[in-house]
Amino acid sequence: MSYHETVSRKSVVDITAQKGTAPIVVLTCYSAPYAALLDPHVDILLVGDSLGMVLYGMDSTLPVTLEMMIAHGRTVTQHSKRACVVVDMPFASYQASKEQAFTNAARVLAETGCQAIKLEGGHEMIDTVSFLVERGIPVMGHVGLKPQHINRMGGYKYQGRTEEAAKQIVSEAHAMQEAGSFSLLIEGLTEPLAARISKELSIPTIGIGASPACDGQVLVTDDMLGLFEHTPRFVKQFGSLRTSVEAAVKDYADAVRNRSFPAAEHCYTPKR
Repeated sequence: MSYHETVSRKSVVDITAQKGTAPIVVLTCYSAPYAALLDPHVDILLVGDSLGMVLYGMDSTLPVTLEMMIAHGRTVTQHSKRACVVVDMPFASYQASKEQAFTNAARVLAETGCQAIKLEGGHEMIDTVSFLVERGIPVMGHVGLKPQHINRMGGYKYQGRTEEAAKQIVSEAHAMQEAGSFSLLIEGLTEPLAARISKELSIPTIGIGASPACDGQVLVTDDMLGLFEHTPRFVKQFGSLRTSVEAAVKDYADAVRNRSFPAAEHCYTPKR
């Protein structure tokens, strides 16, 4: 077997090795333009099932399908070069059995070219994570606030506020590590609890609405860029593109109404 080019894309081994050395930069990504723009600056491009809400206007992540995740995952992988690409397993694509999880996760890896999958869960998913990892599928775990469990949790609420709840989440985090997860996304936890888990685990933790003490951070890119009128309280906006887009659309509409576009013959170079 010969390799015609050096593979420079980050692997899950590279990500795990960043524990305690360099903070891990993660952003969500669902499209070709974003993939190309974000790729030079991040360690992980997360094709999250949040695309259901961000791109499709769904009320939750629950209606997102496996086919949607594969389509967006393939696009992100094809239009990025260096970042590790992780694709979410959508609701009902992995919970029924270990075998179902493997069949669908194998499809995701094979059809997108991504480096790993992410799945939500606690102790009920530990055997599944072990089953996948043993068969060559890298897994990023996800504990704390789990959007696919939103109906049971009663809304998007911070987790681990009681001693019993905190103990359960710490136990789940350690179990995910022992099952073979190469990293762990921690969402919506109290700051001391997220910091404690990050300190105790030997695998990297990726925080969202958690603690700056996590080994890395992830945000929904559209939230970070200020494209939505309302964003979660923990989101720091590094841009205000909503205002820029609205201004650009207004300028475009004015140009159309004022017929201020250049004549067609000045826009195209004739074929010779």
